[in-house]
Amino acid sequence: MRILVAGDHFVTPSLVASALGSDVDIATLLLPWPYEPFGPVAEVDEASGDESSLIAALAGVEVAVTQMAPFTERVIEAADALRLIVCTRGGPVNVNVAAAAKRGIAVCATPGRNAPAAAEHAIALTLAALRRIPSVDATVRGGEWRSDLYALSAAGHELAGTTVGLIGYGAIGARVARILRAFDASVVVYDPYATADASFVSTLDELLSRSFVVSLHARLTPETRHLIDAAAVARMPHGAVLVNTARGGLVDYDAVVDALESGQLGAAAFDVYDPEPIPPGARLLSAPNVVLTPHLAGATVQTAERAASLAAAAVAAYRAGAPLPGLVDAS
Repeated sequence: MRILVAGDHFVTPSLVASALGSDVDIATLLLPWPYEPFGPVAEVDEASGDESSLIAALAGVEVAVTQMAPFTERVIEAADALRLIVCTRGGPVNVNVAAAAKRGIAVCATPGRNAPAAAEHAIALTLAALRRIPSVDATVRGGEWRSDLYALSAAGHELAGTTVGLIGYGAIGARVARILRAFDASVVVYDPYATADASFVSTLDELLSRSFVVSLHARLTPETRHLIDAAAVARMPHGAVLVNTARGGLVDYDAVVDALESGQLGAAAFDVYDPEPIPPGARLLSAPNVVLTPHLAGATVQTAERAASLAAAAVAAYRAGAPLPGLVDAS
């Protein structure tokens, strides 16, 4: 069995090859991400590299493991020996799953690979926004010693005793909830697709009105696009904090900037945007009390290692004829 590892500079070919073991025939292809941005390639999105190089690398390959390679219809049609694609991401957005299914090629993903990293980043952004750490850091670096920041009107907020609303309760949202409870925060959850427990509320309006911090962990669908708009922000308590580490399209960022400028939102923290990267001159870049990171929530050494390990488990299952973990439904 020949296996192609189409790695990049995060989930590297050597990392995946090491996880696969020494008893397999491995070919490698190094893609340029993240030193070159990913983007659409033909009909797939968030891809790195080009179709022709991938087609050449797939000659005689039965199993392909990748994070970003563009498995388009053209690539899949040209890969005569291919029977399994393992995408080391939560979802195979860079794979034409329908074209693979038409050829009888199974597609697996690695959901949960970045859940610890993304959850911790959401907490870090929440704390940075509540305590306004980036702006305070800037004053110290600028030679100031702002004792006036002890004034009640300027003081930050604690997580302890604060009600935090989580929109979305998948692998990341559930982990965020556990961390928040360790901080003695009060957690409420809205997710109509998850199994409810005592922390769940029945409507989004209830969550927004009760939560001083709202953190987004939902999938982006046509129904959830701009879930947080001007009307949603207006339902939040005055001075509340909004955190988004999920998908940029969940938020109407113009409405958020309006709310930051008016004081309806006291602070916000974002790792994702719409579009990405943020256009030069965008209002968000000059909005008050906002913390921004460049879509890095999942960027940890452990995420890459976990992705390689999960991919190796899928390949091992395939070789053993066992059920495939992370199998993607092509319907």
